[in-house]
Amino acid sequence: MAEEDAGMSRGRKILTGFIIVLLLLAVGSYFFGVYYFTEHFLPGSVVNGFNCSYMTQQEAEELLKEKTGAYVLAIQTRGNGQESISADEIKLAYSSDGSVKNLMHKQNRFGWFLAFSQHKTYEVPSSATFDQTLFAQVFSSLKCLQDNEKPVDAAIQENDDGFEVIPETEGTLVDQQKLKEVISQAVTTGKTVVNLEEDECYIDPAVYSKDLTKDCQQMNELTDVVITYDFGDRKETVDRSVIREWLTRDENDDLTVDRQAVADYVKQLAEKYDTPGTERAFVTYDNREITVPGGTYGWIIDQSKETDELYQAVMDRETQVREPEYSQKATSRNTNDIGYTYIEIDLTNGRLVFYKDGQPVVDTGFTASSSTPEGVYAAGEKKESAVPGGGSGDAVNFWIPFTDELGIYGDYALSQAGVDADDGEFGSEGEADFSTVMDNWSDSTQGCVVLPMEQAQQLWQNTEKDMAIVIYK
Repeated sequence: MAEEDAGMSRGRKILTGFIIVLLLLAVGSYFFGVYYFTEHFLPGSVVNGFNCSYMTQQEAEELLKEKTGAYVLAIQTRGNGQESISADEIKLAYSSDGSVKNLMHKQNRFGWFLAFSQHKTYEVPSSATFDQTLFAQVFSSLKCLQDNEKPVDAAIQENDDGFEVIPETEGTLVDQQKLKEVISQAVTTGKTVVNLEEDECYIDPAVYSKDLTKDCQQMNELTDVVITYDFGDRKETVDRSVIREWLTRDENDDLTVDRQAVADYVKQLAEKYDTPGTERAFVTYDNREITVPGGTYGWIIDQSKETDELYQAVMDRETQVREPEYSQKATSRNTNDIGYTYIEIDLTNGRLVFYKDGQPVVDTGFTASSSTPEGVYAAGEKKESAVPGGGSGDAVNFWIPFTDELGIYGDYALSQAGVDADDGEFGSEGEADFSTVMDNWSDSTQGCVVLPMEQAQQLWQNTEKDMAIVIYK
């Protein structure tokens, strides 16, 4: 029993001794590694592109010097092109400045045993120098700088069927300052390949196809409508080329139709096609071509209502031919909005002619005052008897208003002055009497046009509301 205990005691001692030896060896190995890597690079150390594992400072610098002298930089361009710059061309050389020694001393030598599975890359730009003048010459002669195809942005283009995205063109225009920095960094750090695309040395388009896909789809949806405005002998078309200019972005950055842009378009229509107050070319009863200014007759687009109607038609994609909403209408929607049924009043010659469908129906003399306005006016609501201006004066017969205060009416005094109701000319016997009546009457008309009673009645019977009354001197 005693012998067994003595044997076990010896075994423990041997095991303990063995463990102690292993620990001493491990500690010794660790500190040896710390000591060793004080003057050597750790495993996996790459300096300026060259593997310097386990090398001393001197060995690493010798390798860098050797490799630097044989250095060639490959410059890869778009389209699989390639050119190069060699160390000889720019007098590239290694120059020891203590950077390698500093790198070595900054290593974590106490963790050297962890470095076997690691890979550390170091760049020491100051360790390589080159001739700046030669570098500038070689750089400026690079083929990639001679090709200056500019990039073209992707764009949305209109075609026969709608809008489509025209892809961008990348081009080959180089950002020279950026490329110079990239190449300079490469040659001083030992990098052997520069790829202009990967290193972002090209000037790229600002807009790519992918940026426009959503917009193009929305534009096709929003502009898929044709609305034609009918202005008699003229037309206006609202199609995709017009609606495109109305598009704006909502709070979600989606395209939509800008209601204000629609309102601006309707305002432009009104400025172009509203006719009250405009000058009109006019051919008189005696075939004179004149210009008649002013007046209240004509078409007026109701801009608010028409904006609502047009906006809704566009949003509903409702193709249609339409007339605008009007707040005031005239006889004809053609350029000649007077049409062929109208009253013509020549203030200078004292003659009134009423045309119906282009044929004269009434042709008579009249009296008026100097305050009778020129212009084209619309016939108002006619009355067989009325007080001009709605005042408290005497009533007149066959009243045809053309403003709130003024109108055409008949008077028996003129009928007695010798007017021929058939042709509107004054008989030789009554001519003097008529002139006297004209002189005595003109001041009392207060801007109205006064006819002989028979002609006034005939005119009144044929006049329709809103027909044109053309007054000129």
